Amino acid sequence: MEFKLDEMSRSDLQHLQAEVEKALKKAEKRDRREALRAAEQAAAEFGYPLDELLGAAPAGVAGGKLPPKYRNPGNPDQTWSGRGRRPRWLVEAQQQGRPLSEFKI
Repeated sequence: MEFKLDEMSRSDLQHLQAEVEKALKKAEKRDRREALRAAEQAAAEFGYPLDELLGAAPAGVAGGKLPPKYRNPGNPDQTWSGRGRRPRWLVEAQQQGRPLSEFKI
């Protein structure tokens, strides 16, 4: 496909520019998908998921999940990282006079 740019009107040139920009964005998305697939395959050959190698946060977790620092002895499934609001079980235990250090993992 050959364009005689010198013979095109300003309007035609602007339309062509817009179409080229759209095509470039599509090409970039396609290239990124292909690069991601290639990286995932390379990681899989060594037995690792790519997210694990990159240290990426699990899906749906902004910034990654912090490891727990405190555990409820009455229910070991209940933990707290020490960030954000204190869980109800910990607030209730502290109201009973139990120190935070008692729950440290």
